Amino acid sequence: MVVGLLCIELSLPGANSLKEKRRVLKSLIDRVHNQFNVAAAEVDHQDQWRRATVAVACVSEGSQHASQVLSRVMSAVDRQGGVVVMDYSIQMR
Repeated sequence: MVVGLLCIELSLPGANSLKEKRRVLKSLIDRVHNQFNVAAAEVDHQDQWRRATVAVACVSEGSQHASQVLSRVMSAVDRQGGVVVMDYSIQMR
């Protein structure tokens, strides 16, 4: 069993309040969870309006499958309106 972890540093240039930020992130996290059957949550910068770190976890039988799923998640996040990907990393454990 392999656990893949994707950490994404995001900029939210259009967010003018924590309420707007959370609306955008909730939509993103819900869409990723429903589309890819992965766990996702905001894990850092909760009190900053225009910055967020989101972690996505995938449990799989093999590292290749987990890597493919997380790469597809990353592509979907990159296409998401309202957010700009500043950095990301993928780890396997």
